[in-house]
This record gives sequence, C-alpha cells and structure tokens, in this order.
Amino acid sequence: MITADYHMHTNFSSDSDASPESMALGAVRKGLKQICITDHQDWDYPEDDQQFRIDMDRYIPAIQELKEKFKDQISVGLGVEIGFQQHLGEYYRNFTASYPFDFVIGSTHVVEGRDPYNRVLFATRSDAEVYEKSFVETWENIRIIQDFDVLGHMDYIVRYGRNQARDYNWKNYSDLIDEILRWLIEHGKGIEMNMAGFKYKLGFCHPYPEIIRRYRELGGEIITVGSDAHQPDHIAYQYEDAGRILEECGFRYYTIFIDRKPKFLKII
Repeated sequence: MITADYHMHTNFSSDSDASPESMALGAVRKGLKQICITDHQDWDYPEDDQQFRIDMDRYIPAIQELKEKFKDQISVGLGVEIGFQQHLGEYYRNFTASYPFDFVIGSTHVVEGRDPYNRVLFATRSDAEVYEKSFVETWENIRIIQDFDVLGHMDYIVRYGRNQARDYNWKNYSDLIDEILRWLIEHGKGIEMNMAGFKYKLGFCHPYPEIIRRYRELGGEIITVGSDAHQPDHIAYQYEDAGRILEECGFRYYTIFIDRKPKFLKII
C-alpha cells in the first residue's frame, strides 16, 4: 500500500481548476498520509493557448498556509514540476534556488519545440520516431538542467501517439533508456512511478514497469509515486496496484521528499 501522492496539480497550473484545499481534502478522504503539490512551471512554453507559469507570490504562501491548516490530518509538501527545455538551464538553477521547495519534478513536456499534446509532432512521422526523439531530448535535457529531484513520467510521450501503446516497445530504446537511468543514478536523482498512464487507458504506469525494474537492476533506489491528478477524484489513481508493481520491480520502499531530501517509506 502506498500512502503518498507526490504529483498533483491545482489551479496554480493553467490546466487545473481545483483549489489546493480541495486536493488536500480529497487526499484525506482517500486515506493518504503525505501529498506534495507540484504545479507546472514550464517557462517559455511554446504553445499559444496556455502558459504554464506559477504566480509564485501567491503560490508559496498558499501552500504554506495549506501545510499549517492540514498539519493534523496530512503532511503537505511544497513542490513544483519544471518543464525541460535545453536553453532553460540557468533559469531553472535560479528558480529552484529561490524558493523553499520540498520537491522538484523535472519533466520533458516539449519535444522539438512542440507539446505532444496537440499531436502536431505525429503528423508526418511514425509514433516510434517521435517516441525515440522524446527519449533523446530527455537524455539531453537532464545533462543541462540538473536542478530536479526525480525525472517525471519518462515515457509520457506515449499518451499522445496516434496509436499510443500499440506502437510502443520500450526495448527499442533500451540503450538510450539505460543511459538516462545510469546518469540519474550517478547523480543522485530518482524517477517517479506516475499512475496517470492507467487514466489514459495505456494499461501501464509511466514509465513502463520494465523500465522501473531496469532502474532498480542498475542500482536505482529513489522512486516517488504520483497520480498526476488535476482534480480530487484522480488523486491516488489506481493505487490499488501501485505497491504490487513496485514490489514486482524489486522495490520494498518508495520515496517522499522533505526539504529536497529523500525519505524512504516501506510499502505496507
């Protein structure tokens, strides 16, 4: 059993209309003991219809107030999900150092300057080609932007392919994936098990469980679990399977972060 959800969004992200308090209440109702609010900071986001920038002057006091209000019911962490682009290394160094975050997720949301969400990337290329490009850019991103704690939803790109999981075989990219995982381990970074793949009807979490197993085989120990919820109903999504998947991948513990330091919790 997993009792922490370390990836969720509120109305401080432009793709959610849920208040921070509603997310905390939803987590309490589901029996969780720890959550971390990780709203989107995708600086220089290339699409016109949304701007994933947090109003930090409001965000920090709001989450700190939430921590205090719910301290007797649930532990609330102050987090952020930063969106990788290679030219943003210096920006994110300064950004993450400027605020008292408990936890920072680093994610590749943009490939070749486009968000896969609108599927333009797939218009003239196969799913497999775009999937590979996403892994390549992730590998390039993490070597430039190192101010994060875990790599978010590594194979997120599969959500938006024309054929989604039908054209996805992680083994086709295993050498590249191994490079990413080894770098993360060598630099004290973790990965997340993001359960939203089930919500998107892929039939698996992000990354694919065999990638999680490979991370463990290579010596990886830091793994957080998150729903990627944007509304209270999706908190702890498919958590009835989360502990089993982790154990089958060789883990006996999962991770939360407090003051950017990992804490290991036993799967119960």
